[in-house]
Amino acid sequence: MAGNQNQPDVPVYLFTGFLESGKTKFIQGTLEDKRFNNGEKTLLLLCEEGEEEYDLSSYPYKDVYLRTIEAPEELNPENLSALMKETGAERVVVEYNGMWQLNSLFNGMPDNWAVCQEMMFVDASTFLNYNANMRSLVVDKLNTTDLVVFNRFRSDMDKMELHKIVRTTSRRADIAYEYENGQVEYDDIQDPLPFDIEAPKIVLKDTDYALWYRDIMEEPQKYHGKTIQFRGLVAVDKKFPKGMFAVGRHVMTCCADDITYCCVVAEWDKSAALQSRQWVNVTAVIQVEKHKLYRGKGPVLKVQEVVMTSAPEQEVATFY
Repeated sequence: MAGNQNQPDVPVYLFTGFLESGKTKFIQGTLEDKRFNNGEKTLLLLCEEGEEEYDLSSYPYKDVYLRTIEAPEELNPENLSALMKETGAERVVVEYNGMWQLNSLFNGMPDNWAVCQEMMFVDASTFLNYNANMRSLVVDKLNTTDLVVFNRFRSDMDKMELHKIVRTTSRRADIAYEYENGQVEYDDIQDPLPFDIEAPKIVLKDTDYALWYRDIMEEPQKYHGKTIQFRGLVAVDKKFPKGMFAVGRHVMTCCADDITYCCVVAEWDKSAALQSRQWVNVTAVIQVEKHKLYRGKGPVLKVQEVVMTSAPEQEVATFY
């Protein structure tokens, strides 16, 4: 991939959402803000064109270089590096196309680019329709965002309904509601986990697995040293090191096409007796440590006990 690994990371400010969700207006305001527009040369990548257009003709924008990306195929290291070289930019602002999967950008970025902030903008009056008809695209944007901004929010709208849609995908994203008069309220609805993380042994119900898996992958360190018990599906592979297996559940995030085997690494000196697709009750101590399956640090189960069991009534775990 393009890019010199000795170069410092290029900060990328990523703004996602569907057409007419308020991205352009917010980005224009950000570029006018003296705290942001501090003389650094900025490459503004426009991946879709809505009704509102950028006006970069005035003085504050002398160091902003707008370039249009017409298709996801243009998001590749060679092209993006060439745009950086052409403009001499030091940072990148991306207005992303809501109809494109984010992996097109993440997989296409040069090695020395790093997303430092991601915000999703939503028209509160149309969001439920998008969620009902384009759920996979909504989930794609919610998965990694730091903040969801519900624009055009009205007092007669149900915050809880919007809140639940966000939280079925992400527990870490902040949520803000911007009213038509410009007033902004931040979401303060509490989401207690359905299991006791402070118990001597965390016992997961079958219905808790998806929530637990998302939570431990987002904040693994808070589970370090905890004892856990849950029912899961075994996976073994000849490539696994001796004494290792994977255990997890198939999880559906948004629809049947989005079912994924979500597993964690487990270490047990009797793992040779296990076979793939066996259902087991596992009791283990969680350690957060480096493992090649995670390409970095992640939760590793130090297994204390494995008991063979039957499949749960609902084999595919969900967030609902």
